[in-house]
Amino acid sequence: MARSLYEWLWQHEFWLPPGITWEDMQESEDTHYPQPRDLLLSIPFALILVVIRCAFERALALPLSTKLGVRDKQRPKAQPNPLLETFYSTHCKNPEEGELLRLAKQCDLPVRKVEKWFRRRRNMDRPSLSKKFSEACWRFTFYIISFFTGLAVLYDKPWLWDHRECWTGYPQQPLQPSLFWYYMLELSFYWSLVFTLPFDVKRKDFKEQIVHHAATIFLISFSYCANYIRIGTLVMVIHDASDCFLEPTKIFNYMKWKKTCDSLFMIFSAVFLISRLIIYPYTVLYNTYYYSMEIFQPFFGYYFVNVLLIILQLLHVFWSCLIIHMVYKFILQGTMEKDMRSDTEESDKDEERDKIREKEENGITYFRNVTSNGYIQRNGSEPLDNRAHLANGHAKER
Repeated sequence: MARSLYEWLWQHEFWLPPGITWEDMQESEDTHYPQPRDLLLSIPFALILVVIRCAFERALALPLSTKLGVRDKQRPKAQPNPLLETFYSTHCKNPEEGELLRLAKQCDLPVRKVEKWFRRRRNMDRPSLSKKFSEACWRFTFYIISFFTGLAVLYDKPWLWDHRECWTGYPQQPLQPSLFWYYMLELSFYWSLVFTLPFDVKRKDFKEQIVHHAATIFLISFSYCANYIRIGTLVMVIHDASDCFLEPTKIFNYMKWKKTCDSLFMIFSAVFLISRLIIYPYTVLYNTYYYSMEIFQPFFGYYFVNVLLIILQLLHVFWSCLIIHMVYKFILQGTMEKDMRSDTEESDKDEERDKIREKEENGITYFRNVTSNGYIQRNGSEPLDNRAHLANGHAKER
């Protein structure tokens, strides 16, 4: 059964244009073509990148964050409560009003204290600022390396300047060693992102990130197997161009360098919108959809790769809408809005509100105590012991 599935999967009708078979893709001593088994190398390479990342963040990024003044916010910790902890871990992290009332009765606590416990417990699970800084430093380092590696590899390639060259001689286009290692570098990196996804900083577009990583891995893998190497290298360089500006924007944001952060974000926005909404559709989508038709007739691989490329473009449109909204707010308000994708903390305003309520309650309690002890007389005159007077519900020394 496995052999039948293997033979069905690798039918040349799926992967190669009409009139081309796997026999036409036989290698020789001087000619090498992409082999699907080569993709297995990306898994150990991805694990090596994970190890390098852990060492990089601990040895370089964390000490650098301290020297640059990145300070983690001191978050109030939730008091140990086995009942609430069990509910938090197994049921829900943000209970509704009815659940809060039920939990408050079970714990014999005020509802507001139960609500505060869940708020503090959620904040305990949120990543620290130093973790965000370290992650941004790692991605910035990789994107810089991969982008300039891509430029160095493609600078003397004819298809970088003439897009029709992507299809000259297709699919019998020999695989050059530089292109092989460039592909392994990119594919290994995205596999490493998948491996570390549960531990990375989670943002509001977490699901879109999963779709993006999956589509990217499938696209890179399929383009390698079907020898879409030339069009694949263009896709990777275009994506890395804008990412090189996104990560330093985050880094300066964590450092509280507001003006530098705003300037870099505007540059990133321009590069992203131009590269993803103009260059990518013309260089990749139009090229793959129309120019390829000059060489061969449509087949399964043609439709499949175009579907993957369109999925990426839809994600580009989604993120472009978020970026345009942030730029619009910046132009109107003159200040950069917080990253709409970030999972921000809830504690600031809520903690202040709780402190105000506690002060008001303490003031009312104290007021009742002093009046019951006879410190204030009904006729408004002061008592014999006039060391204290009442101001805003609080007793203060004169």
